[in-house]
Amino acid sequence: MSILDECRDSIEKIDAQMAELFVRRMEESRKIAEYKTEHGISIRDTKREEILLAKNRKLISDQNIESYYVEFMKNVMNLSVDYQSRLMNGMTVAYSGVEGAYAYIMAKKMFPSANLVPYANFNAAYKAAEDGKADCAVLPIENSFAGEVGAVMDLLFSGDLYINQVRSLDIVHNLMAVPGTSIDSIKTVVSHPQALDQCEEYIQKHGFQTIAFPNTAVAAKHAKELNDPTVAAIASEETAQLYGLKVLESGINTSRNNTTRFAVFSRAKNSYLQQNKRSDECFIMLLTVRNEALALVQTLNIIGAHGYNMRNLRSRPLKDSLWQYYFYIEAEGNINTPNGQEMLQELKAVCANLKIAGTYYNG
Repeated sequence: MSILDECRDSIEKIDAQMAELFVRRMEESRKIAEYKTEHGISIRDTKREEILLAKNRKLISDQNIESYYVEFMKNVMNLSVDYQSRLMNGMTVAYSGVEGAYAYIMAKKMFPSANLVPYANFNAAYKAAEDGKADCAVLPIENSFAGEVGAVMDLLFSGDLYINQVRSLDIVHNLMAVPGTSIDSIKTVVSHPQALDQCEEYIQKHGFQTIAFPNTAVAAKHAKELNDPTVAAIASEETAQLYGLKVLESGINTSRNNTTRFAVFSRAKNSYLQQNKRSDECFIMLLTVRNEALALVQTLNIIGAHGYNMRNLRSRPLKDSLWQYYFYIEAEGNINTPNGQEMLQELKAVCANLKIAGTYYNG
């Protein structure tokens, strides 16, 4: 047998071993797809992929082939993502609004192969996931310009769903109308109240009248159906394409730093293992404090004493108790460590109610 034949024989044996390992890897990907469907976690985790590549490339001592191995691993990851996408094809995701709304755009980014189902409002979408009609719901929790979405926070406080994922979407508002329309002919603009507020400077500059709609996509659909060159809508570029509208001017929002954070709500609670520590881990707590002096101060001091950095602290009125409030806290770190569990025990002594409403990687 020649050296060439020996090498080819060796490669065939290695390929057989790789095939067996590939099957095992894809079987684990199948289990991950099942977990992601149950917990409402999107297919792709780019941060996790970056960490894995950085870790695995250190396994290659030969610098001449290191880059080839990295490319090989990227291809394997892409195949895993494609496989998970196919397996999650039957997943149902609820969102508030209609096709083309910002919630739809975010849901499509996170679950590209899922069945996206629109609901009339936040409560209906939340309840669809809560009742099992949908695997999860994608809802906005905060806008960098308008602040928190109080109605969604109230659902999180009173409902049974958990947040297992939070992603940010840059919001770019555009003026759009039926083809053939010019800006000079427009007298009225229609959109969601927040979008109108975020474009107030532009609207006032042109002297437009405004009409509020439940969301931006509904407004765009109305402008299309009305087919009136005096009426324009404010919505996303994707919405304009969806409804066959012409974008007359892009980026008309007053603030260029306009971002909405969306959360995925699901029935299953995700708990990251303490050994899988990542710098972007966060958790959400909802609590009420006892009606005692310094109760809130004690609560915040306990959180700080355990080394957790609070990224967000908000208060919301309790619907059934006059002048009583609950608190929404987002903090950085893993709550499932011994330190985290010790903190929770201490908090129970000063909090009337305490709920860990979600754990997620900050995206």
